[in-house]
Amino acid sequence: MLQHVKTSIVLVLAMAVLCGLLFPAVITGAAQLLFPGQAHGSLISQNGKVIGSELIGQSFTDPGYFHPRPSAAGRGYDATASGGTNLGPTSAKLYHDLQDLAASYRRENGLPSDAPLPADAVTRSASGLDPDISPANAALQASRVARARGLGEEQVRGLVAANTQGRAWGFLGEPRVNVLLLNLALDREIPPHG
Repeated sequence: MLQHVKTSIVLVLAMAVLCGLLFPAVITGAAQLLFPGQAHGSLISQNGKVIGSELIGQSFTDPGYFHPRPSAAGRGYDATASGGTNLGPTSAKLYHDLQDLAASYRRENGLPSDAPLPADAVTRSASGLDPDISPANAALQASRVARARGLGEEQVRGLVAANTQGRAWGFLGEPRVNVLLLNLALDREIPPHG
C-alpha cells in the first residue's frame, strides 16, 4: 500500500511539473518567437503610448468616427465584464432592445425608419468585446462619417475598402472591418473636422 502512495505522489508531482511548468514554458517561448505581436496582445501604439488592441473593441460615439457593434460587456467594452446579454430569442426585453438599437442606428446614420440593417449593427456579440464590424455596417456609416468630417463619401468608402479584411485563410469566417484600425487610418488620412 505504501508503494502505491509513493507512486501516486511521484506521478502527481511529475505531471504537475510537466503540465504546469514545462509545457506552458515551451508554448509561451514558441509564441514569443513565432508570433511576438499576438503573444503580447496585438497591442496598438500611437506616439509611444498603447491605445488599444486589435482584439478588443472600444467605444466610439463621435459622428466623425465609425462606431462598433453594440456591447453588453459591463457598461460597454469592459474587458473585466465580458459577456453577452443572456437573453433568449423569445425574450420580450431582447425584442424591445433590438428595436431601440435599430431606431437609434437609423437615426444616427440618417437612414429611413424601415431601412434594412446588417445584424451586427443592432446585435451584441457573445463576448461584448468584438472589435470588428461587417463591411455592410461600415458602408451604412460612411455617409455620416464623411458629413461629420466635411469629406466626399467616396474618399471615406475608399478607406473602408482598404481596411476590409477578407475571410481567414480564404474560407473561414466573414469579411470584416476592425473599427479601431479603420478609425486610426481615418485620422491619419483625414484629421477630424473642427
